[in-house]
Amino acid sequence: MIRFLFILTAAISLLGSCRSTRKIQTAVAPRDTAVIVIKPKDTSRDDSIRFISETFSGIQKNRIPFTTFSAKVDVDYHDADGKKYNVTAHIRMQKDSVIWISVRAILGIEGLRAYITKDSVKLLDKQNNVYTARSVSYLQDVTALPLGLTSLQDLFLGNPVFLDSNIVSYSQNNDAITLLSISEFFKNLFTVDKNGKLVQASKLDDVDELRNRTCYLTYSDYENKKGVSFATKRQITVTEKKKLDIKMDFKQYDFNETLSFPFSVPKNYKLN
Repeated sequence: MIRFLFILTAAISLLGSCRSTRKIQTAVAPRDTAVIVIKPKDTSRDDSIRFISETFSGIQKNRIPFTTFSAKVDVDYHDADGKKYNVTAHIRMQKDSVIWISVRAILGIEGLRAYITKDSVKLLDKQNNVYTARSVSYLQDVTALPLGLTSLQDLFLGNPVFLDSNIVSYSQNNDAITLLSISEFFKNLFTVDKNGKLVQASKLDDVDELRNRTCYLTYSDYENKKGVSFATKRQITVTEKKKLDIKMDFKQYDFNETLSFPFSVPKNYKLN
């Protein structure tokens, strides 16, 4: 269950793979889609750069703003070893301050509680009465991802993550726009609706081809609540040597309400 919590908080994000840029473009571009690759001598380079810049700017402007966020999420998890979890995760967040997570299984019994800040990760394993306290680098070590508090908060909100301004190509059709960005860690094939506002999908590939990881994220069933467009359904598929699937269904969510983040360690818990 401890590993599952990290998969929930991190693989909810991404893991990339090692496929080439050409293969990525072929996989997502329909036949009637124009794929534009930016080249130094391309006569349409200025128009392409302008389009990319405007689209990227629009995506950033449409990031979900918040002071606090809370949600109740049904999570279905399946991996290649046959492990399955059907749990409910209660998530509370204070912007740039804390993420609090309570994972409950059958009959609403709490199995795990997490308290994540910019500097630390604290876990209560309530099944085994174990308390774990580590620096935030522990989260990065477990997931092999450059994750921090801000990136995790963006993941839960559905904001773009690991979308770099170094965009090398784009494709466009009647329904969507896809940007391919390359950062220090990932190749990110990022798709938004034709208006550049609603995130539809993200496919992440490791720049380090030795990792051989791929992560697909999809976002759907958007609702507009108090002026915020929010994807209530998410699906994450991660493949490396094995495959795992996570489905998230946000049953309840609220923004900017007063929240508490209770976390105390019982005396009978063992320190891990």
